[in-house]
Amino acid sequence: MPGGVSSPVRSFRSVGGAPYLVDRGLGAYVWDTDGRKLLDYVQSYGASILGHADPDVVATIKRAAEKGTTFGASTEGEVLLAEAIIERVAGCDLVRFVSSGTEACMTAVRLARGVTGRRRIVKFAGCYHGHSDALLAAGGSGVATLGVPDSAGVTEATVADTYVVAYNVVPELDDSVAAVFVEPVAANMGLVAPVDGFLQGLRDECDRVGALLIFDEVITGFRVGFSGASALYAITPDLWCFGKVIGGGLPLAALCGRRDVMEYLAPIGPVYQAGTLSGSPLATAAGLCVLQQLDDAAYRMLCGRAEELERMWPPVFAEFGVDVQVVRVQSLVGLFFSDTPVHNFDDAKRSVAGGKFAPFFHAMLDRGIALPPGPYEVLFASLSHTWGDIERTVDVTAAALGAASL
Repeated sequence: MPGGVSSPVRSFRSVGGAPYLVDRGLGAYVWDTDGRKLLDYVQSYGASILGHADPDVVATIKRAAEKGTTFGASTEGEVLLAEAIIERVAGCDLVRFVSSGTEACMTAVRLARGVTGRRRIVKFAGCYHGHSDALLAAGGSGVATLGVPDSAGVTEATVADTYVVAYNVVPELDDSVAAVFVEPVAANMGLVAPVDGFLQGLRDECDRVGALLIFDEVITGFRVGFSGASALYAITPDLWCFGKVIGGGLPLAALCGRRDVMEYLAPIGPVYQAGTLSGSPLATAAGLCVLQQLDDAAYRMLCGRAEELERMWPPVFAEFGVDVQVVRVQSLVGLFFSDTPVHNFDDAKRSVAGGKFAPFFHAMLDRGIALPPGPYEVLFASLSHTWGDIERTVDVTAAALGAASL
């Protein structure tokens, strides 16, 4: 495997050292192949919202697998999960399942161009929308971690119609723009919340010129609340890209949106999209099982864990004279080694330039706390994380800061 991994951020290139190999997981913990037990804040980058190996999800997958793993034909499970998404998300009329967030966003680009007859796409620096060519420009997450703003193999012509602008600033559009792509909560340049008026400004500007507003909620969808970020901020986009949580830990994503827009997709419209494994019967069963467990009480519990970390963490860093910004949006938590708030990708890059994350990451890992191995990622607690886990994280932080000498 190139670099020994199936996804670049797993290589530990940005933090140094050799990556651990996971043997198994249960709840808030994973065990590596050396037998170490690690309190896990990766949680498959948010996909495992209930925690690893949730017994109901595992039993659901087993029952589905006994009926067959893939058919290349439609199944009832797709319909049931689509109905569950539509019931939760106001303004969402139709759902097309795919196998990854990249695929959902890639399809959204094609659909937006097909619907509007326009070429140009606007995205925000530091927002990552998967690794499709048209959107792999000034991305965050693993792209930023590796210090690669774009990618070899992506031609100038491919991104000639992709315009990159600063997050949290409403751009002025014209009638050449097909769509504006945005993470309503930026979670691939660390965690950056939208400033007041930003999302509404995007909605108004798209309406003014007839462009589509597309929310990439691969991370925030059903993670920041019962209906995702669009409900949290009371802004309805034209299209949503969902992933992670809706697959229950298996490969699944979805492109969702208004009926008149979604009906441009084949087989009833001229915009082609297909996938042999789309709508996997295992993944749709697992995803539905997860959504059925995510009620208001579950979100209160999940947000409570993150809120406790937000409250308890800063004083520990301050005790060691380390400037940090601990950011929380609902159940998402971000950590910046910065003495000033972070509002965009330039701010995030300045916080990373100090080089403090890598030694802190390893000092925590050496003490049994697994953070995401990159300074542009966010921390994901699960419903399996307990108050004791949060308190232990804070206690370990003190020891880690003492050892790391930041």
